[in-house]
Amino acid sequence: MQKPELELSEQYQLLLAMAFHAEKVAGRRLARQRGFSQELALLEILEEIAALAGLAGWSQLLAQRAAQRAMLGSKLAAVRQRKVAARRARQLQQQAPAHAWQAWFDGSAHPNPGRCGIGALLIAPDGRQFKISQDAAYGDSSDAEYRALIALLQRALPLQPELLMVYGDSQVVINDVQQEVDDGLAMHGAQVWPGRLQAYRREARALMRQLSEVRLCWVPRHKNAAADALSQAASRSITAGFIPATH
Repeated sequence: MQKPELELSEQYQLLLAMAFHAEKVAGRRLARQRGFSQELALLEILEEIAALAGLAGWSQLLAQRAAQRAMLGSKLAAVRQRKVAARRARQLQQQAPAHAWQAWFDGSAHPNPGRCGIGALLIAPDGRQFKISQDAAYGDSSDAEYRALIALLQRALPLQPELLMVYGDSQVVINDVQQEVDDGLAMHGAQVWPGRLQAYRREARALMRQLSEVRLCWVPRHKNAAADALSQAASRSITAGFIPATH
């Protein structure tokens, strides 16, 4: 007859208490006598106690659970290592070489959807700055973000930077463009966006092909403050009734 779970639990707790006490008294002595570790000595003591209590198979169950915990711990450690490696790779990707032009873009819609304002900041290796802060018609936040990226690429085109590092806080836009940029992905299994966003993607990629090298990098919002301020300024200007020029 199978014993109730509560009874087994109580016996298990009692065995643990007895085992820890027994380890202090007999574990060290048995380990010295047999020439093996205190852990193995403790296991032998536990098995003897368990046999007396009618739980001869409990150690195998504990061993299985210990193996499962060890396997889970190994998997979690591997996941942590992959995350650390991926974070390091992103950090290295975002580091701009000395010869690189750096650019940030952002778009906003008030309300969402509503009137769009876009902002972008382009900085040359010698420190020159080119700013965009302007109206971008009607749309939602994704429209605004894509229009900001396209305006930035159009501004960079006549400057022909050797390397253009582009930073944005829109994961949707960055991922969407990157899925097409990377030939290995080539939209395989990628999410299909509405037709207008696909048109933005094609336009952005066409502009990127006219530049020597463009690297797109996602950054959190707080690291995109300059472009955000420019897009918000454009939104405020739209509300006030005038549109700032690109310079």
